[in-house]
Amino acid sequence: RNMEKAVLMMATLKELAAYTNLSIATISRILNNDPTMVASEDTRRRVLEAAGALGYKKHNKGKVSAVLRFGVAEMLTPAEQLEDPFYLYLKNFVAQECMEQKIDLIPLLRDGESFTCPYPLPLNGIIAIGIFTRAQIEALHQLSDTLVFVDSSPDEARSDSVVINYRLGIEHALDHLFSLGHRQIGFVGPADKLDDWKQPAPEVRRQLFIHFMSARNDYDSSFLIDVSTNAALTERAVTEHLRQGKPLPTAFLTANEENAIGTVRALKAAGLSIPQDVSIISFNDTPLSELMEPPLTSISTRVQEMSSIAVHLLTERSSSTGYLRDIPVKLIVPPTLVVRASTAAPPVGSASDDMIEMQDDG
Repeated sequence: RNMEKAVLMMATLKELAAYTNLSIATISRILNNDPTMVASEDTRRRVLEAAGALGYKKHNKGKVSAVLRFGVAEMLTPAEQLEDPFYLYLKNFVAQECMEQKIDLIPLLRDGESFTCPYPLPLNGIIAIGIFTRAQIEALHQLSDTLVFVDSSPDEARSDSVVINYRLGIEHALDHLFSLGHRQIGFVGPADKLDDWKQPAPEVRRQLFIHFMSARNDYDSSFLIDVSTNAALTERAVTEHLRQGKPLPTAFLTANEENAIGTVRALKAAGLSIPQDVSIISFNDTPLSELMEPPLTSISTRVQEMSSIAVHLLTERSSSTGYLRDIPVKLIVPPTLVVRASTAAPPVGSASDDMIEMQDDG
């Protein structure tokens, strides 16, 4: 591997001049706050923004120091992230970790299947958050040989990845509900979702839910509510389920927080209480879970840890000092159960409660 690709130098005054179309003398005087320098506010802003974006820093001996510069590619647009904040939190924690490690993080611009870097200096690596098409992955490789994927693992022969152990998360959720006495448990979320290559595939959490409930002989397909991970659509789907008089379980496990929020709204609108009538367990556990009323019991996907690990993995394959790892790795992060007020024992007189009494009598 060419070590010149592994380490980038801070931008020099010459590079800043080429980028801003200003003279080296002008840039130097602005950066050094020369009181005799007469420059417009727009010119000063251009110089300061370029210096920040390109990583310019003064050095005592007139030399430039090494810095890592990572690009970040995102699956969702800013508007889409507001509908599914999980990816927004991933990006924010990546940015926080890079700031703490003094790593420059450059958001990449997406145009259909291609990506571009808005600044002229090359990248040490790219953090790709979410799922991407094969064409998009190849476009990212045009910008850097070194990638780490967060919440997907589409390119294990070439790239690092950080993913969640969904199987363990579903086990945690169901074990908790069964320990409280629930046997009639439903699932709210999509039947299908895009896989690691952005191709339609069965939704993993739903499939695992069906598998574990079937293994306990407690699976009931009438307790499934198939809906996309959107709060408004979920509220309508759960409301329609109730309006049609379909059976209501004593507990719901939801694919993510948006499904949980919509479920809570629909149940409350129908005059039901949580968890007195129906318990709810969410998935992801961003700060929204704790802000809900009641606060949601949730499977934490350890968003901050996933982001920190991703930055660490990329640094290992980009560093100019010490250990430089050549082979890609895949890290599977174990989720944890965070118990809050949205889960409790099933209501007295429910079928789940009757089953518990029968087991106690036996």
